[in-house]
Amino acid sequence: MQSAENMIYLASKSPRRRELLRQIGVEFELLQLRSDGRRGMDVTEEVLRGETPEVYVARVAHEKAHFALRMVRLRNMAPRLVLSADTTVTIDGRILGKPGSVTEARGMLELLSGRTHQVLTSVAVCSETFQAQITQVSEVRFGVLTPEAIAAYCATKEPFDKAGAYGIQGMAGQFIEHISGSHSGIMGLPLYDTAQLLKQAGLPLL
Repeated sequence: MQSAENMIYLASKSPRRRELLRQIGVEFELLQLRSDGRRGMDVTEEVLRGETPEVYVARVAHEKAHFALRMVRLRNMAPRLVLSADTTVTIDGRILGKPGSVTEARGMLELLSGRTHQVLTSVAVCSETFQAQITQVSEVRFGVLTPEAIAAYCATKEPFDKAGAYGIQGMAGQFIEHISGSHSGIMGLPLYDTAQLLKQAGLPLL
């Protein structure tokens, strides 16, 4: 096990990112940012006017990491690296976020059916003395989905906390005909790129 000095802060609520960090032996303490409540969101995930998918996903990851770093300062917490990430799905230049309803989820899956789309995950790592970021892009091709398959998948409730209305690590794995890029990046944290950033920052890894 790593010492407390080699732990990082993870500014993400994603259970998949936690699993992926543990997979490569990274110990972390969670710093969860608000996504709702009386004071609103700590970082807006709304797409700003004119933002491309690449600019959007990089901005959100950057803002989450730097907001979390400010939290560490204000709370006089132990100085450590902060890692944040954001993932988005895009097709035809359109950003597909997390669906808010069954109708929206069905519409996204119908759009992805039989086509290739892109999954972008941006990872930001920062501290008082270090700052680096990388955006990884993967291509995913879905087979043709029947209306019955879409309805059955939506009934599992799996689509509703995931960009693009699906998770590659879940039941939607059976929809995926081909991927080009990073499997872990599609899940939400490209492990190779993340490890390189952490090593650059001085975190001991293999």
